[in-house]
Amino acid sequence: MKKNGMRVTSLFLAAVMLASAPVTASAADTSANVEGEVVVDQTSQDQTSAESQNQAGQDQTSAEAQDQSKASAAENAATGANSDNVTIQADDKPYLALGADLTDAQKNTVLSLMGIDPANLGNYDVVYTTNAEEHQYLDSYISSSQIGSKSWSSVVIVKRDKGNGLNISTRNINYCTVGMYKNALTTAGITDADIIVAGPQEISGTAALVGVFKAYQEMTGETINADIIDASLNELVVTGQLEQSIAGLSDEEVEEFIAYIKSVIAQNDLKDEASINQAIDDACSKYNVTLSDSERQQIVDLLLKITSLGINLDSLVDYAESLYHSFKDGGGDSSVLSSVGTFFSNVFSSIADFFKGLFS
Repeated sequence: MKKNGMRVTSLFLAAVMLASAPVTASAADTSANVEGEVVVDQTSQDQTSAESQNQAGQDQTSAEAQDQSKASAAENAATGANSDNVTIQADDKPYLALGADLTDAQKNTVLSLMGIDPANLGNYDVVYTTNAEEHQYLDSYISSSQIGSKSWSSVVIVKRDKGNGLNISTRNINYCTVGMYKNALTTAGITDADIIVAGPQEISGTAALVGVFKAYQEMTGETINADIIDASLNELVVTGQLEQSIAGLSDEEVEEFIAYIKSVIAQNDLKDEASINQAIDDACSKYNVTLSDSERQQIVDLLLKITSLGINLDSLVDYAESLYHSFKDGGGDSSVLSSVGTFFSNVFSSIADFFKGLFS
């Protein structure tokens, strides 16, 4: 996170302010607010201001930088920065999966973040996701403490016409990215829908995928195979872990890296570990990535699981293409563009021929 420059006032004005300020010394110089934080009175503020202004032109302190970084992260999580700007229209027929442990106030917050009037909740099809369901699907991949004891993650989903693509926005989600959700949902065959994921306060959003699947099944009347749900949640967690560990790539680039490998494997019907490792090697070369043994094994294990599920090949290839174009059209400066730009600009005009010669 880039540091913002400090606004520095004139030393002359500071001196005037300091000279005119009343000087007092009492036990009331500091007081505690209701949350236990220390609030400095006006005299202390004036003195502190003068001292900081004597160091005009210096960088912010580490504490100030951390505070600003946290504030920026909180703002991004709350506003859904880097999302697809999904909006729920009046004539939409969305399905909602709300966290079963939301209080009335929290539910109103979540609905407002989704653009839904809480007074009109009765007009919507609603299911509830329980904490027990979250643990059922996620305990194999993350610790119980990370999942927590309350189900707060909530989603609204609208089925769209074929060709619309998968569009996702997040509100108060501070760990799972839009790309993480898209990769996992594409694996599950969910490709044409608008989705908003929201929490009443900052939450990781990992459990929200359970709600997406639950609402999607209610909306379509289709049952998603439990093994596919498991693989998709596995992929969500693995992608998040790789975003934390792979050096040199942004989160978005890691997501595209995984999507690219999946599209190659799906198009070539690769199922054995040796050929999957070859596909990973090819992707590492194109993306200039060096994987540790544990990172590679995570990807191999995930892909071996995915290849057993009968994945829709077209959806994976189309999604990889859409990721490339999202970087290209957005003017991104990712290393992906320089390393695989030619690949994506040419491959989708003749996808079959490309993949036939990929490993030759």
